[in-house]
Amino acid sequence: MKKKIFALGLAACMAASLAACGGSKTAETTAGADTAAAGTEASAADSGSEEGEESKAEEDGAAAGELQTVTPGKLTVATSPDFAPYEFYAIGEDGTPALAGFDIALAQYIADDLGLELEVVTVDFDGVLSELQTKSVDLGMAGLSPDPKRESIMAFSDLYYVGGQSLVTVKDKADTYNSFESVNKPEVSVGAQIGSIQMDLANANSPDADIVPLPKVTDIIAELLSGKMDVAYIETDVAKSYQKNYPELEIIMDVPYDQEGSSIGVCKGNDALLAAVNGSIAKALEDGSMEKFIAEANELASGEKYEGLLDESGQVQQ
Repeated sequence: MKKKIFALGLAACMAASLAACGGSKTAETTAGADTAAAGTEASAADSGSEEGEESKAEEDGAAAGELQTVTPGKLTVATSPDFAPYEFYAIGEDGTPALAGFDIALAQYIADDLGLELEVVTVDFDGVLSELQTKSVDLGMAGLSPDPKRESIMAFSDLYYVGGQSLVTVKDKADTYNSFESVNKPEVSVGAQIGSIQMDLANANSPDADIVPLPKVTDIIAELLSGKMDVAYIETDVAKSYQKNYPELEIIMDVPYDQEGSSIGVCKGNDALLAAVNGSIAKALEDGSMEKFIAEANELASGEKYEGLLDESGQVQQ
């Protein structure tokens, strides 16, 4: 099951911002000639400003028109909302779930930068890969690592975030499973998300263990907490996010990995879109937006949240 979520425009906020940018009132002149001159200059300035805004709008429209997307005028992004602080549902005071996370904020930033309307498709993680492979979406944003094995089904953007990988268990088992050697045994149950880099790491570092693939990180956490699973490979910041709500979780050690960092999966063959996305990422990193998105996502993730897909009515599954 997949759901589509449309991002609403910020016309009202933009209007308020433009009104504020109207500036303070200029001082009145005493001479009539000066007043007339000021009026002429103001009129010319207003005209120039309007022409500039129109020109900018035309440029943005032209740029968006040059990009080929699955749905013209829209940027369709697949994500798996069980990966806080990347993507998850923040629960409001009224109990309403709202899609959140720094991947979602970055997706909106990119859409705005390219003059496109954002449409988010929520699926399981392996569904993100499938959506890109079938070219049903423009982008995949789910904490994707630029794994060369995935290059046959997607192109990778520049890195927008650098993270790490960890081996995770519960506190009661931390002394038992404190090395790769202690984990790599047939009697040890090791979890990892289906289709993820963590699954590759599990196979590489724990080939003799009982590796259990699960579709969602929330499933892995539940298995760890229940004692049915011994250890799991989880992205470091995601593990830390879960630790805030489940302090019994313990990060045992960092897992060495060549491709540390997150990229955006771009529909294969769409070189123009890839270049545009890289341009937007560079802007978000340079102007401080990405840092802000991460801070806000971590703050939201520390509160009430839901990780997983919503039910048919758009509510948290019980």
